[in-house]
Amino acid sequence: MNQWLRRLDLRRNRALLLQAALLLVPPVTAFYLMQFILGAYPWQMTLGVVAANAICIGAVYYLLCALTGRWVISCVLLHIISGIWGAANYFVSVYRGTPVLPWDLTALGTASAVSSSYDFTPTWQMALAIVCVVLACVLLWRKAGSGRLPLISRLACVVGCLLCLIPILQPTRLGWFGVKTDVWDQTGAYRTSGSLATFLRNTEFMEVEEPADASPERLGQIMEQAEQTDIPLQTSVDHPNIIAIMNESWADFEEFGNLELTESVTDYISSLDNAVWGHAYASVFGAGTSASEFEFLTGNSMAFLPSGSIPYQQYILKDTSSLASLLREEGYETRAFHPGERTSWQRNQAYPLLGFDSFKCGEDMDVPQTMEHGYVSDQSDFEQIIWEFEHKEEGQPLFLFNVTIQNHGSYTVKDYPAQVQLADEPGKYPMAEQYLTLANKTDEAFQTLVDYFSQCDEPTIIVMFGDHQPSVEQGFLDKAYGVTQDEMTMEQYMDKFRVPFVIWANYPLELEGPQETSLNFLAQYVLAYSGIPTDSYGRFLWSLQDILPALTFVGYKDTLGAAYSHLETNGYTSLIEDYQALQYDRLFGGEDSYFHAQT
Repeated sequence: MNQWLRRLDLRRNRALLLQAALLLVPPVTAFYLMQFILGAYPWQMTLGVVAANAICIGAVYYLLCALTGRWVISCVLLHIISGIWGAANYFVSVYRGTPVLPWDLTALGTASAVSSSYDFTPTWQMALAIVCVVLACVLLWRKAGSGRLPLISRLACVVGCLLCLIPILQPTRLGWFGVKTDVWDQTGAYRTSGSLATFLRNTEFMEVEEPADASPERLGQIMEQAEQTDIPLQTSVDHPNIIAIMNESWADFEEFGNLELTESVTDYISSLDNAVWGHAYASVFGAGTSASEFEFLTGNSMAFLPSGSIPYQQYILKDTSSLASLLREEGYETRAFHPGERTSWQRNQAYPLLGFDSFKCGEDMDVPQTMEHGYVSDQSDFEQIIWEFEHKEEGQPLFLFNVTIQNHGSYTVKDYPAQVQLADEPGKYPMAEQYLTLANKTDEAFQTLVDYFSQCDEPTIIVMFGDHQPSVEQGFLDKAYGVTQDEMTMEQYMDKFRVPFVIWANYPLELEGPQETSLNFLAQYVLAYSGIPTDSYGRFLWSLQDILPALTFVGYKDTLGAAYSHLETNGYTSLIEDYQALQYDRLFGGEDSYFHAQT
């Protein structure tokens, strides 16, 4: 009898231990699975980080347990969800350069529109993770069966879920465990601090920081100083047609002098007569197109907005001053055209608020579409520009803002001919070679556009610039820059955000153009070459770029070429704070704001 009771107690103890293990261990193993798929290993994370992420994952697990009433099913579902989260962060990091950020959840439509061109072949880590999950399912089912929970345990899971929600609802508490974000290296932060906890900590940046002093009185003083700025204007032309082309992923890797290509991909554009050829700094790398067009159109900088934020979806919620609205006041018809999805980045909602009269997308094109690696070619895109010009109202100047799509990632389309290669290492970087081939087609298509407008009687100016550099093999990027990322100085790090621009006109350009600028300043040069006075905010931008010719989210450069991080304080700090205050008032100021009073 005693022996039977001891066996019964042993079975009960084993059952209790199994239940305790199923209560505490799955959030931890799910976390390690998530990180393993992302490419991180246990020794890269501290115990505090493991605990923080396990607590956050526990909220999901205990909720599943409370709802289903079954340990095993909840455990399996938890690991599947965690694996999917890890895989999503892996693929987004590979193709964009950063993992999934909180703001991406508002851009799922844009992501799905371009996802068909990406290669989602599972890695060996993913394959191994799938095998482990299947084996664990079989083992758990044999040991625990259906694992039905009594009511008291389900109620305990509800309590556990509520407790685990505390750091989710208050992400700053995750810092107690050593979870840190890194706006410069989000992927690295996800690997060392956990992809879930770091994602939650990034939500802290969703609120735009209000400047210390953005009072109308203070802003008025800043603008009084800016009014003294002398702005050069083209005098030989009156209200020319203005065509602004933001070319997807257009970059100039040849300028660094470290690559030998079988064919230059900028030989035509860089040698154009009566043109300004230079380079500008963007605030994003690999993705984030709408951030670059936001900077160009508004003159605002991503430097004063949260890392990874999407201005069109988060901040352009009312009528907002821009290059389009300024030109519309000057009598221009303002059109926007993008040969992709209408709702990408919610352009269909943002463009009218920025002052555009109309917006066409890919399905609205009036010319035949030719494709390059799955996207509308720049050749077709530029033919649509010509169509828009030929069908505008006679005598009314046209402002056309065009965002291309040909050079969009990924660059993994099979059997796409690599017409441009590295002369010394052909075939070593297939993604880069596919990209370079596409960039070469941009150069050829632009020649067609210039040839057409060279024959037009109406004065027309064209500006084309890149939105960001492409996300291709890191080895190729290291070779192009001449330095690995972990060895970069601040100046070299900013090279990752350097894109080309060209300004060409079919009338003589009288002004000297910038060799270096940033996208938030570039539109001011377009206005100057068009002979059109800028607004009061533009006058401030002119005064600022005389001192800091380039300013982005990454950092800024002075006239001597020295680069600085926004994390340091120096003699330029007060000037940058003035910019931040003006931008905040312009974007978020109410009826008593400075700029509202001026309109």
